[in-house]
Amino acid sequence: MLDYDKEAGDYDALRGGEPRAEAAADAVLGLVPVGARSLLDVACGTGIVTRRFAAARPGMRVTGVDLTTEMARRAAARLPGAIVLGDSRRLPFPEDAFDAVTSVWLLHLLADPDDVRRVVGECARVLRPGGVYITTVDKGAAHNVGSDIDAVLATRPRSPATDTSAVVEKHADEHGLRPAGEARFPGRGQGRSPRRALMDLRRGWFVTLPPGDPLADDFAVRLAALPDQDRPRPDPEFSLRAFRKR
Repeated sequence: MLDYDKEAGDYDALRGGEPRAEAAADAVLGLVPVGARSLLDVACGTGIVTRRFAAARPGMRVTGVDLTTEMARRAAARLPGAIVLGDSRRLPFPEDAFDAVTSVWLLHLLADPDDVRRVVGECARVLRPGGVYITTVDKGAAHNVGSDIDAVLATRPRSPATDTSAVVEKHADEHGLRPAGEARFPGRGQGRSPRRALMDLRRGWFVTLPPGDPLADDFAVRLAALPDQDRPRPDPEFSLRAFRKR
């Protein structure tokens, strides 16, 4: 996994910045009940999306929590007094504390399936009865847009996806959460160019192709041979699932 303390400074710029944040926030808020008075954003990162939740719903108390110190520090600059340092597997909040809980671009980072189950369980625990939990699913699949970059990377080793819609729905059901809607939104500004894909490869973005591995070097050569090195390919499209607590 990437070191998100080190990633924090460039995180927003490398992942679509404000346009992507706007698309994500709009889609999530479309699934948050209008009457929700409180929302917890789990793994809020730099707060670029969390801030939009608060701005769009002035009457809703928004709290963010993140495990990474530098990410949380940047989020706190955007939402002073509203950011907590904490582990999504053991959320530092009491039961039934929030009307809505979100986890955007989190579950795919958890390599251990038990951690995914724990996070969904914790989100359910702090959610009030009748409240809604909203999360992204199938993150890795969203990045396959059928481009020539995807064709090159198709044969790379892959880790099993821990955030598939079916798996997340199973964990949700185990914790008293029932399907309550879904949505999709574009990852604006995240369409990869070959040069960008090569940079991500060298930064260790693809966890099964660590920098320096001969297999990684082979993929690097193939990416460098693609045409239009700086032309972004189509943006990914991300999926959201909403679940209501009984």
